Parts: sequence; structure tokens; C-alpha cells
Amino acid sequence: MHRGRRGGRCGAALPQRPLGDVVPQEPPPASPRLPRQRGPVKGPNRIAGGRFVAAILLLQRPRTRPGGSGRADYNSHQAARAPPFPISAPGASQRPARAAASWYLALLGLAEHFRTSSPPKVRLCVHCLQAVLPRKPPARMEARTHLQLGSVLYHHTRNGDQARGHLEKAVSPIPQFEDVKFEAASLLSELYCQENSVDTAKPLLRKAIQISQQTPYWHCRLLFQLAQLHTLEKDLVSACDLLGVGAEYARVVGSEYTRALFLLSKGMLLLMERKLQEVHPLLTLCGQIVENWQGNPIQKESLRVFFLVLQVTHYLDAGQVKSVKPCLKQLQQCIQTISTLHDDEILPSNPADLFHWLPKEHMCVLVYLVTVMHSMQAGYLEKAQKYTDKALMQLEKLKMLDCSPILSSFQVILLEHIIMCRLVTGHKATALQEISQVCQLCQQSPRLFSNHAAQLHTLLGLYCISVNCMDNAEAQFTTALRLTTHQELWAFIVTNLASVYIREGNRHQELYSLLERINPDHNFPVSSHCLRAAAFYIRGLFSFFQGRYNEAKRFLRETLKMSNAEDLNRLTACSLVLLGHIFYVLGNHRESNNMVVPAMQLASKIPDMSVQLWSSALLRDLNKACGNAMDAHEAAQMHQNFSQQLLQDHIEACSLPEHNLITWTDGPPPVQFQAQNGPTTSLASLL
Repeated sequence: MHRGRRGGRCGAALPQRPLGDVVPQEPPPASPRLPRQRGPVKGPNRIAGGRFVAAILLLQRPRTRPGGSGRADYNSHQAARAPPFPISAPGASQRPARAAASWYLALLGLAEHFRTSSPPKVRLCVHCLQAVLPRKPPARMEARTHLQLGSVLYHHTRNGDQARGHLEKAVSPIPQFEDVKFEAASLLSELYCQENSVDTAKPLLRKAIQISQQTPYWHCRLLFQLAQLHTLEKDLVSACDLLGVGAEYARVVGSEYTRALFLLSKGMLLLMERKLQEVHPLLTLCGQIVENWQGNPIQKESLRVFFLVLQVTHYLDAGQVKSVKPCLKQLQQCIQTISTLHDDEILPSNPADLFHWLPKEHMCVLVYLVTVMHSMQAGYLEKAQKYTDKALMQLEKLKMLDCSPILSSFQVILLEHIIMCRLVTGHKATALQEISQVCQLCQQSPRLFSNHAAQLHTLLGLYCISVNCMDNAEAQFTTALRLTTHQELWAFIVTNLASVYIREGNRHQELYSLLERINPDHNFPVSSHCLRAAAFYIRGLFSFFQGRYNEAKRFLRETLKMSNAEDLNRLTACSLVLLGHIFYVLGNHRESNNMVVPAMQLASKIPDMSVQLWSSALLRDLNKACGNAMDAHEAAQMHQNFSQQLLQDHIEACSLPEHNLITWTDGPPPVQFQAQNGPTTSLASLL
């Protein structure tokens, strides 16, 4: 979620400040008022013209500040601004205080030296901190030492029990130690969540929120953290309520910047819940706040990126590929502006403004990602490939320095899209290897697998169709339907499962049942323009196989009308070639040629290997029928070339050990694969 500039992300562990920073510098006291706040974006992802699920879990915030280097980054810039910590209260005897200060500061200095060594000498650091406690230091020193021990043990070791024990002692009942108490509560709640003790983390955060209203930074941060916890549990209603509280609190304490963060985060969750009537006025208000706010240029541009990401994903979720172009262009220009700005790390005067949404480097990857989503849906597959390569290269660099889970989420979503590109362009073997790569990433994170299991089975279903394993495709799509709760992904899977039943030719009862559930003329289950157009195409395809050509033409013309309106190039190409086939069967060669030629041109531009194969076969037969021997020979040669490419790729894919993934339909993805002796599926459909 949103990360506070004082030390780490909200909703995650605070990166430790240097150990000598015993008493953090308190910001100017804010007038007494009430709190509210929340963080990140979720963006839908699409498959070949339909929503491909699982939103971008920007709710998982990195542990380090922008430019940080993983868990060892402790925001040392903050320590430089911290004043010397007071050992005793004014008026007390100064000699014992100075004595206490000398041994305490000596131990802290040693601990900090060991912690910042390369590599960190964690055991020695812990020993130095532990040496403080037997000397019976003042209560504030003791509480701070427990916090530092808990933080070091949590970030650098697997001693969760010891870390928990120290943090529980740091969440002290002594009311005046607010900075220690709130930081310890934040870190302890994250530790509880990692131990699957969410029910213990929630009351801890709620109590800290109740008593932190006079501390704007911590009140906002804890609200963000609890909202993220509810979001990860898919309790979006509670998360939205907390974000609403945060937005109002930020307004009361005079932080329009953090108010915008809360509202944008709430807008993201409303989009996830499909509450569009609430989203539109909220985004309008956010746009006004962002434009009117005058402050740090990087913070302002990051708000604009957040706002534009929500707008772009909203358009893509609705399948409006053409309508989104102005917003996408603004987003790309905005990220270029941010990349030229220098972050001088000047702390805002209002403590409630001590947050940011994402590091610049993460925002850059996110903009690549939504660009890939748009290109994939529009059928610009070479452009999708180009930006996927750039994003994956950037991700590899970031993952060497940053262990943030959001980077793995970005990587999985990018791979999902490039896999779809490979299947369309006729590179099934590469797609299969990348599916295996997604499996490996999901094996490393149960939460990642939970969020992407349905998409993974959907990708395997698409791969099975491409290699003509229809029984396996049906099994994969059925598994994906069981796992998903997303309406758009459900509609996409049902549409592809219907195409499987059409190709099998003997599943009429199941097919009629599916088609009734995705009837584009009546109560279509989702608002996506793209998916509705695809549903018309599936009905046209079924009518074609049934020999009801006039009905098929009606459905396909509706698909063309919708796909042309929003530049859905792949649907346009598929509709044109199928219409051309219908006219060829009806003996109307001129009209058939008028459909097939632009279909071939568009398929070559995408490029879509299957549509090119289909179009070249039709052009060969059309030219033969019209007596154009030279054109017929040229089309036949093209068809032969496409057939050979697809056949070679088919054999290679089916020979890979990863091909066995098509039989996986339950539980976590298999770890190992047995090698295949050769292809086991029919090649007839390719030729």
C-alpha cells in the first residue's frame, strides 16, 4: 500500500530507521481532528479481447523507499534529521543521565555499525541490543530497544517467535511512548499476518487507530494498513469504509494530497466491486483535487499516474480500446515527466503528507503493463511484445534490489499477456515454457497462486485449443470456472469453452446451455464491449457450422460493427475471414474476396497465424474458382509456408516436458515434468 516516507510502506513492515534514532523528530502538532486513508490500484487484465483477470495487486507495497535496496534499507536520511535523544526529563539529575547515555549510545553505535556492515552482521547487532536490557534502562529506552530488536529479528532472521516477543513488549501500555507503540503495532500486525493470525492483527490495528487521532502520520498509516489487510481478505466493503474515514480525516487535518490517495484507493476498490455509479463521481472529485493541489512535483505527478491508471483500466475493463487512447497517451506522457524529475527528499511540513503511492521505477513498470494490456486487446501484438520485453527487463533489475511482492505480481501479469501473444502468433512452444515460468513464480507465493490460479488454467486451456487437445481444453476451462469469481474472466472462459464444444461438434446440449448464458442480445452478464462482440462472433461461428448462413451473417456483421467501433483488430480479422468463408460457400466469390483480402492484410499486421492460414486457404480456393492460376499458386505457397511453421511449432511444443501441464487440474502446479516422446495430438486441424 502507500508507503510513509518515515519508514516503509503502510500495510507492511517499517524499514528500520538507524538504531541511534531513539526519539524520532516529531512533526508540528496538528489541530485536533479526525482521521482517514488508504492505498494502491487494481487494474483488470485481458485475454485476447476479454478481461484476463486478477487485477494488479498494487495493494502489496514494497518494504523499501524508492531506490531502496530491499529489506536492508532503513531510511537513513530520516536519522540525519532526528535530534539527539533526551536521556532524562528536564530538571532531573544530569550525571546519571549522562552515564546512561554513554553506555547506551556506545551499544547503539556498535549495533548500528554491525547492522550497516556489508553484509550485515545481524547476530552481533542483536547481541549489542540485547546487552541494553539487563542494565535496566529507563522505560522509553527499554521500549525502543524492544522495538529495534523485534524489527531486526523480523527483517533479517527467521526467529519469528523472538521478534514477536520483543514487539509485543514494545506495544507498551505506557501512553506517552506513542512513536514506539504505533510503529511496533504496525510491524507486529504484519508479523501476525505472515503467521496467518489475521484475527489477532485486526484488533491490534483497530486499537492503535483509536488512540492515534492526534498523530496524523500514524493515524493515516494505520488506516492504510488495516484497509489493505481487509482488501487482501477480499472484504472490500470494510476496506472502502476505512478509506472513506481516511479521506475525511486527511481533509480535516489539511492534507489534500493524502485525501486524494485515500479517494483514489477507494475508487480502485469500487472498480473491483463493479460499483460504477459510485466510481464516476469519485473519480471526478479526485481529478479536481489532483489538478488543484500544489506541492512536490513528484507527488503531484504520482497522483496523476494513479488517477490515469484507474481511468485506463476502467476503459479496458469495459473493452473500449479506442476510447482509452487519449487517457493512455496522457499516462505515458506523465510517466516521462516523472522520470525527469529529481526527488530531493524534502519532507512535507504536514505530517499527514508523508506518504507516496509507488516508487518511480514501479510506476514505470506499471505504465508498461497497462500499455501491454491495451496492445493485446487491440491486436497490436508486436507492440505488446516490445513493451513486455522492456518491462520484464526493468523488473529483473528491480528484483535484484527489491523483494517487494508487487514486482512478482507485475511479472506474472506481463507473462500472462505475452503467453497470449505467443499463442496468437504461432509460437506455442515458447508460450508453454512461459506458462511453466508462471507456475514456478506461483509456487514461490501461495497468495500469488491464489490470485492467478484461474488465469493459469485459462492459459493452459487456450494452449490446449492451439494444439487440438480439446478434452484437455475442456478440463482446463472447467477448472478455471470453478476457481474464478471475476465476472469478466468467467465470461471469457465460457466464450472459449463454447468454441471447444463447437469444434467437437457433438456437444449440442452443453453448447446451447453456454450460449444462453452469454447471449449478447439479452442480459449479457458483463458490461465489456469487447466480450459482447466476441459473444456475437461465437454465435456466428456456431450458426456457420449449423449451415444457417443468414443468421451467421447477422451475428458476424454485429461483431464487425462493434469491433470497428473500438479498433478490436483481431475480432475484426476473424469476422471478416468467416464472412468470406460463408460467401465462398454460397458461391458469391466477389463478396468473399472483398472479405478475405482485408482479413489477410489485418491478420498479417497483427500478426495472427491462424487467421493467415485460414485466409490463405480461402484465397487459394477463390482464385482457383475464378481461374486466376498465378494468384492461386501464390496463395497456395503462402498456405504451405504457414502450415509448415505451425506444424513444426506443434511438434516442438508437444515434445516438451511442460506439455504434461495440460493434465494438471487440481492443487498447486506440479514441480517437475516428465519428457514426452513426441506429439500425441492430431495435426489435421492445423492443415
